[in-house]
Amino acid sequence: MSFKILAINPGSTSTKIAVFENEICVFKQTVRHDADEILRYDRIIDQYPFRKQAILETLAAENIPLNALDAVVGRGGMLKPIEGGTYSVNEAMLQYMKEAPRGEHASNLGCILAKEIADQRQLPSFIVDPVAVDEMADIARYTGMPDIRRDSLFHALNQKAVSLKAATELNKPYSALNLIVAHLGGGISVGVHHHGRVIDVNNALDGDGPMSPERSGSVPLGPLYKMCFSGQHTLKDIQRKNYGQGGLVAYLGTNDGQEIEQRIESGDTQAAFMVDVMIYQIAKEIGSGATVLKGDVDAIVLTGGLAYDTRVVSGIRERVDFIAPLLVFPGEDEMEALALGALRVLKGEEDAKIYD
Repeated sequence: MSFKILAINPGSTSTKIAVFENEICVFKQTVRHDADEILRYDRIIDQYPFRKQAILETLAAENIPLNALDAVVGRGGMLKPIEGGTYSVNEAMLQYMKEAPRGEHASNLGCILAKEIADQRQLPSFIVDPVAVDEMADIARYTGMPDIRRDSLFHALNQKAVSLKAATELNKPYSALNLIVAHLGGGISVGVHHHGRVIDVNNALDGDGPMSPERSGSVPLGPLYKMCFSGQHTLKDIQRKNYGQGGLVAYLGTNDGQEIEQRIESGDTQAAFMVDVMIYQIAKEIGSGATVLKGDVDAIVLTGGLAYDTRVVSGIRERVDFIAPLLVFPGEDEMEALALGALRVLKGEEDAKIYD
């Protein structure tokens, strides 16, 4: 049986939409939003009417009627901590996103847009593996400071999607596998997947784990708190050093992988060394994950934009190949991951979960 699914992924200044017929993408477009229009709204939640209208106008222009769809799926936002999976959009979810107690984020609009559009034709609406997925083991949450606990905030949508691809390649169910999945992008998250649950993962958003093209990763606390109280930096300065202006961009002045590769090929030894530093830290994080699984690792999976970089992949392989086979699924096809999550429910391969 064929199912047609509309996938919606809101970004800060654009909304990506795609239509899938089962596993095949038949239409994809990024709808750009005028910056002045975005700035009119104090809260992200208030943007949904004009974004909804832009989506409907785009579908109409492409002659894609709503009555041809079987479901609508949106990117999940900053919900309360939940386990992974596909969730039906309900009033409890919508209300939480309207209040946004965990923070404003464009992805918060995903469930609202999906529900608003789906309800016009009484279609089911879903979200899939939002950033709020939290399946961490309790032992992984603790730090040496009782006031600070580790949170699960990572690239859940892509990590879960490539884990299912790895399961297909290994010819075993995801629920029977032990995987270490490294999402390599502007931010880097390394998740330990034990029998279908991410029991440990670095919080890439808050600076935990390896450095990345634009994030500092973990740093020694002593120099950091001296910097914080030196009187020379504001809180925003420190945040930027961690997120946005950390990592490769802090050392090389760019986070553009192609530019960095060109510099390396032209003999820039500093660029080559800093990429090696990042590779070293990624491999070290993967090795740490192997201890969580007590060495019982079925495969290591690399994904995200940096997984296209042969230098990065080969460098990681050299350091972790002794742990387990390395599988590479480059890129981050969030639209496909959203659609496939909805499709599994429509086909009866898994049940939609209920947010409460």
